[in-house]
Amino acid sequence: MRGPTQARRIEGDIVRRGEPAYERAWEGILWNGLKPHRFPDVIVRVASERDVPEAVALARSEGLRIAVRAGGHSWVGSPLRDGGMLIDLAALNRTRIDPDSATATVQPAVTGSALAAELSRHGLAFPTGHCGSVAVGGYLLSGGLGWNSGALGPACASVRQIEAVTAAGEVVTCDAKENSDLFWAARGAGPGFFAIVTSFRLALYPRPAAIITTTYAFPLADVVPVTRWFSEAAAELPPTVEVSFLLGTADPAMSAATPRPKVVVVAATAFADSKDEAIRALGPLRACPLHDRAVFSRADEPAATFETLYDTSESLWPASHRCGADTLWSGADYETLLSRLAAVVAAAPSERSLVLAPVSPVSREKTLQQDMAFSVLGDSYVVPFAMWDSPAQDGANIRWLRDAMRAVEPLGTGHYIAEADLTADPSRARRSFSPSDWDRLERLKERYDPDNVFFSYLGR
Repeated sequence: MRGPTQARRIEGDIVRRGEPAYERAWEGILWNGLKPHRFPDVIVRVASERDVPEAVALARSEGLRIAVRAGGHSWVGSPLRDGGMLIDLAALNRTRIDPDSATATVQPAVTGSALAAELSRHGLAFPTGHCGSVAVGGYLLSGGLGWNSGALGPACASVRQIEAVTAAGEVVTCDAKENSDLFWAARGAGPGFFAIVTSFRLALYPRPAAIITTTYAFPLADVVPVTRWFSEAAAELPPTVEVSFLLGTADPAMSAATPRPKVVVVAATAFADSKDEAIRALGPLRACPLHDRAVFSRADEPAATFETLYDTSESLWPASHRCGADTLWSGADYETLLSRLAAVVAAAPSERSLVLAPVSPVSREKTLQQDMAFSVLGDSYVVPFAMWDSPAQDGANIRWLRDAMRAVEPLGTGHYIAEADLTADPSRARRSFSPSDWDRLERLKERYDPDNVFFSYLGR
């Protein structure tokens, strides 16, 4: 029963807690198999962007605070709050590409893999997220660390305009000149953003003609010499080469041993205009002084397409598993950080758990870090991921994630709002921004949402 006039105007579904359809609607909100026991009073699944201001009006008429869901890929389940209304934007999944201007207008529920595939047909690309099932809504609002971000900057740097619905139910266009404060906040504020974005206009880039990868895996005990060598080698690579460390269990292609060993993997992906250019860019990694100690190596391997990259990343973050993550920016070097984390990885209760450490995950070109709430808070960046299958192992794996963070948090300078465990400590959200940016977000929240219609960050 829809009740008020605003409800009757909504073309999508309205599901209230206690109704037969509620449990199924609630279950489908999050990608994560580990779902927090938080229950909105009402779930509105919009049918189109026209439903969004009507849903805001309905929430206000019933005195309900609002949370928003685009793709449900939040590690901590930010869309799920106790009480209030959850506005589910899953139906807003259209993309319109203008090849002549190299721009696209994208709705928030479009996934990274779907966007990359559509752009590829036009010879274009965008720094979409590393996990293909992540929707662009939450990804772009949080800044967006994705493919080739070392050259192109955080994904939000390529957002040119948004259309949004404010706490007052007003539909507004925001860019660098119009509603510029709200536009600034939309580029990095993440799950604490105080409006609902219904579309993003994106600047696009030529699709790389060649994507080439080089990968080595070494015994985890060699973490110190490996991080020392790879950090030095990475400094010689151009920004179009994306490099990272991974501490975890060797995948089947790396080792046939049972149980499979723990390893430190170093990986580099070059995005270039030709195969020869990509191979030249990866040159410093071919002279590996530790090659004889590698348990696996594969140099200059063509990845061919973004779809191939997504096939690889999906094996690291498979759907339906129980997952947790946390993040840390630091001023310490990777040798220091990863030597502390190696012992934690060795003791992980799940063989799927890992630590990822992208090297220079964002372009150091300062013009690609301006006019946005997102900010780079350290020289190094690490992300522990806990992944497991059984609910009986929830406690052990969450403790492991917290132990991993305790090992390095004294060296931390901040967090990344997209993947920070906001339930671990009330300071996580604030420490995901520079002090001046946090103060500005607080002022803008008061200005654009004086009645506190939108939920803020978890833990606040």
